[in-house]
Amino acid sequence: MNLAYHFAIWRGRAIRNRYRAALPRIVSQGIEAPRKIDIDVFAYSNEEMLPEQIASIRSFLRHAGRPKSFTVVSDGSHSPRSIRLLEDVDLSVKVRSSVLPPPNVPEKLRNYLANHYTGKQLALIMSLEHALYVDADVLFFPGASDLVRQIEQRDAPAYYLADCQFAGDEHLLRDESEKRDPVNTGVLLLFQKLDWSLALERFLQLGGAPAFHTNQTLTHLAMHRNGARPLDPAKYVLQLDDQAIWQDRHAGPELVLRHYVNPVRHKFWTSLKQ
Repeated sequence: MNLAYHFAIWRGRAIRNRYRAALPRIVSQGIEAPRKIDIDVFAYSNEEMLPEQIASIRSFLRHAGRPKSFTVVSDGSHSPRSIRLLEDVDLSVKVRSSVLPPPNVPEKLRNYLANHYTGKQLALIMSLEHALYVDADVLFFPGASDLVRQIEQRDAPAYYLADCQFAGDEHLLRDESEKRDPVNTGVLLLFQKLDWSLALERFLQLGGAPAFHTNQTLTHLAMHRNGARPLDPAKYVLQLDDQAIWQDRHAGPELVLRHYVNPVRHKFWTSLKQ
């Protein structure tokens, strides 16, 4: 038995439970942001991820700065209390309901974007331009000034978080080469409205029901079709290589952010500095 790994999971769970219990006190503590950032930030979230979402927003404010707005799009599960807690984090934070699907789309696609959990996330991403999208389980670190530089530089149509492996719906692909340079939807920096035509064409050709990663694969196809570039994977991290060890191998002062996907979610809490 890997005792260090199991103890790390237990410790992460214990920290999360204490954080959840202390949320009213935590959100009452204002954050002095280092700068204002000329961009709107969006997240798609649910009631279960409330502690992660609040911790993520606070880490963004502390290390990156205060955006024009930080909008949490709810899947509909947030309670009135949770909405109040989110909006009490900062004046820039607002909660809104799911985004409506684009007009004049085929019924099959409209149903997916309006009713499927990950389809609703895709509807939000498709609606964005000149915006930063960030999942609830993304934690920001002192190196986040690099993100501000990326926002100001605007030298590509879009940037994406590079995944450590292809995690997607292979029914949407036509050959193995389309798996290269996998896109993760946890962090997307958009400077223009993207052309989604290829992705939507592939979705309409999909024989079976959408899978959990269908939205991520559609985003992967759209990003590459539009000439998006990966964010520096040494500073913008999605990795599983430290899953079975005690420490967070990547957290540090030079890091911009890490997306703590489910296998390493406990490290979100052991690396959180309040």
